[in-house]
Amino acid sequence: MKSWSSLYVALSRLLALPRLGCVLIMMLGGAGLAAHANEKSILVELDYARVVKIPPGAQTLVIGNPLIADVTMLRNNQLMVITGKSFGTTNLIVLDAAGTQVGESMITVAHPNDKLVVYRGPHRESYACNPDCMAAVDLGDDHAYMGETIGQIKMHESTLTIGKH
Repeated sequence: MKSWSSLYVALSRLLALPRLGCVLIMMLGGAGLAAHANEKSILVELDYARVVKIPPGAQTLVIGNPLIADVTMLRNNQLMVITGKSFGTTNLIVLDAAGTQVGESMITVAHPNDKLVVYRGPHRESYACNPDCMAAVDLGDDHAYMGETIGQIKMHESTLTIGKH
């Protein structure tokens, strides 16, 4: 969890930007460093991946809602990667070679700790703050803001590609 002083610094930097104003809402939270597939709940942040231990003998992973999270078993069958795709909670069932359930967990995909959400009336904009706040695209953002930000990302990416030739 971030300290209040670092949040104050990030917020004061954000307020210094001329485009931003109106209502500011910070989403805070925390997640443990290690997770196991037989735990009751696993927290993953949106657009982040997390490595999780799975029970020995696991052969099949079944995710309840693949729109919320994606799971990939690594080759050694002792680890999997969970990627947060959209907000929400879904279940994960782990089966052995005989089809017997050897684990079950709830996966919750939450808002990342480093994001700041700005509402201007009905319009929403997201910013990644670490430590300075920069435009970021997130689920639920205003379509015009999202299009402008994605356009800037693509332009930046093409500039980097041109420089590699």
